[in-house]
Amino acid sequence: MSIKLLSLPVAALAGVAMAVQGSLNTALGKVIGLLEATFVVQLVGLLLAGILLFGFRLGNGDWHRYSEAPWYLYLGGLLGVAITYGVVRSMAGVGVAAATTAIIVGQLFTAALIDHWGFFGLERIPFGWHKVAGAAIMSGGAWLLLKK
Repeated sequence: MSIKLLSLPVAALAGVAMAVQGSLNTALGKVIGLLEATFVVQLVGLLLAGILLFGFRLGNGDWHRYSEAPWYLYLGGLLGVAITYGVVRSMAGVGVAAATTAIIVGQLFTAALIDHWGFFGLERIPFGWHKVAGAAIMSGGAWLLLKK
């Protein structure tokens, strides 16, 4: 199986994990509070990443090259907190399916712009009419899921 084909089931599993994680985080937020749950989720993630990286030495990167990365590439941590908070807030408000669909639509439009313009040094992949149509169909699905 090619690496591109393998990437799709990995992405699908990440989507499954996101829906489960969002549900768990939302339930935790109802018990201990929204910002508190966001903090706990980030802390647990930090601990796991630290154990995998330093305890099991599973990393394969070059720590000594950290200063070579542009400053804005380190904003992912800030975005992680915003994402966790936003997922918990939205799932608590509209439910898991509607929130996840809206999240996916937002991801799709943003990913299409990143691909189209090749932001962050990534390969440019043009955004044609068929991708616009697909995004519109997904947006319609999000709207339908929000209807009661």
